[in-house]
Amino acid sequence: MNTKKNYSKSFSLLTSLFFMWGFITVMNDILINTFKGVFDLSPTQRALIQFSFFGAFFIISLIYYLISSSSGKDPINKIGYKNGMAISLLICGIGCISFFGSAHLNSYYSFLISLFILASGVTLLQICANPYATILGNKGSESSRLNLAQGFNSLGTTLGPIVGTILIYKVFSTGELNAFSISKTYLAYGIIFVALALVVKFSNMPSFQNTEKIESGGGVFKHRQLTLGILAIFFYVGSEVAIGSWIVEYLKDDTIVGMTEENASYFLSFFWGGLMIGRLMASYALNVELAKSKKYFSMAIVGLIVFFGIYLVTGIKMHEGSFAFHPVPFGNIAMYLAFIALCFVAFILGEGKASKSLVIFSVINFILLTIALLAKGQLAFIVIISTGLFFSIGWTNIFSLAINNLGKYTSQGSSLLVMAVVGGAILPMIQSVIIEKVNVQTSFIIPIIGMLYLIFYGISGYKSNEIIK
Repeated sequence: MNTKKNYSKSFSLLTSLFFMWGFITVMNDILINTFKGVFDLSPTQRALIQFSFFGAFFIISLIYYLISSSSGKDPINKIGYKNGMAISLLICGIGCISFFGSAHLNSYYSFLISLFILASGVTLLQICANPYATILGNKGSESSRLNLAQGFNSLGTTLGPIVGTILIYKVFSTGELNAFSISKTYLAYGIIFVALALVVKFSNMPSFQNTEKIESGGGVFKHRQLTLGILAIFFYVGSEVAIGSWIVEYLKDDTIVGMTEENASYFLSFFWGGLMIGRLMASYALNVELAKSKKYFSMAIVGLIVFFGIYLVTGIKMHEGSFAFHPVPFGNIAMYLAFIALCFVAFILGEGKASKSLVIFSVINFILLTIALLAKGQLAFIVIISTGLFFSIGWTNIFSLAINNLGKYTSQGSSLLVMAVVGGAILPMIQSVIIEKVNVQTSFIIPIIGMLYLIFYGISGYKSNEIIK
């Protein structure tokens, strides 16, 4: 009884951490446009914002793995997951607060260093928090817990741009946009991160230390489900970010629907919002402890509530220097509800199994992306923005399958999976070459290839060496 109660409180605190790193990560999209006005940057210079942030994922995760594999001592196993998360949050806070110093230097490249520090904290937080979510509860509902936590992460990515815009352009603006509008916003975020670090440190969250010694070398790679899972994360994140990066360009194409950039950017919110809908539905669908009737009812209600929540929130726009409410005509997005229904059916067919659900969702996205590759007009428009619904469970299901039964290698394996986030930098870049050489529609062959690998992983790749034997 007490253990469940403590785990419930601990999980509630954990979801706030997922929310915050989603919130702070999506702020990069605002920085790209804001820094352009402050420092008069070229597109290449602006691209360094994402490069600095996501480059930290690769570098810090690689360093973490090299330390643990060469010494035979895993840092997080030694200090415990709770202390690891507290330290990670503190680093996030330091990175945010350092934005204030960067503003005084009035240096764009100093801001990039601050961003790298912040991203280093987010990287370490993911290495700790993702496996912690799978450990924190009963066996068999790992994917359900991770999907629920990731649902709050997606809530952060939905609210982050709106809150960030209000703070930078209204609350901390003196009428003229400058570096201090940005730095004061991040100073406020930094205080929140430091406060969260203290809350986690002095909370009753279980530490979950693993005292087993890790053999030096590459012992972690002996686990088939992990090595193939690293590639699965690479293709999943790369495919998801590729679509998010180029969906506006796709919708602007005159041979597709020929939208304006403003309107196309608006519909991008439904792609990312789809991830939140799917993840929150998954928290019920993959929960083996719930009765089917309660599970299905909860999935339907949460899907509808979140959809209309996104519809209302994304109606908030800047108009003539002030905020106004101008939602998209409902008829333009009504078909999205049919894909939410399809997502509901896909969860039922998945039977609460992480591997089976991954296959079904990836097959659906393979079909949707193939249609997007060939179709024109309204059909092409609705299928491309609906793919977010079926990307929703990718990270959580792959992650829980990949670290299953790793034991003393769990946190080390987690660092390697987080390192594979670099796919989000590589696949969109490959896609950009195809866009330049051929056209934007043809470039969507890249995420289609990604879906084929995820289908393989869900069918066979997730199985450990023992199962294969």
